[in-house]
Amino acid sequence: MTSKNYDSYKTIGEVAKILGLNTKKKLPIPTHTIRFWEKEFKQIKPKILNGNRRYYDLKNIEILKKVHFLLKDQGMTINGVKKILNNKEPLKLDEISNHTIKASNLKNKLIKISSLIKDLKGLK
Repeated sequence: MTSKNYDSYKTIGEVAKILGLNTKKKLPIPTHTIRFWEKEFKQIKPKILNGNRRYYDLKNIEILKKVHFLLKDQGMTINGVKKILNNKEPLKLDEISNHTIKASNLKNKLIKISSLIKDLKGLK
């Protein structure tokens, strides 16, 4: 890789930090998770140089962001994400977030509503 090309590539640790920005705890996801996703999703193809050192370009980072969003934020299964990634249509994260409801958000809202109803009944 030339110096210019090298700047556009990120190591697995850098990618973990990039993906970690989307987690609730603000911690990077473990690098072994990224390696697992590589095995599961054929679309993720890092350059492997100097033995086992992985380098990810922007295209691979975008795919990893989608995988992370769909698995972690949307609660999809690996097979569900595979179906989306195998679809030939381009996938935009905004489209997904606008058309889905996170199960955890829905559950939390139902718990809050239930709690409010109990509080209201207690006021009588």
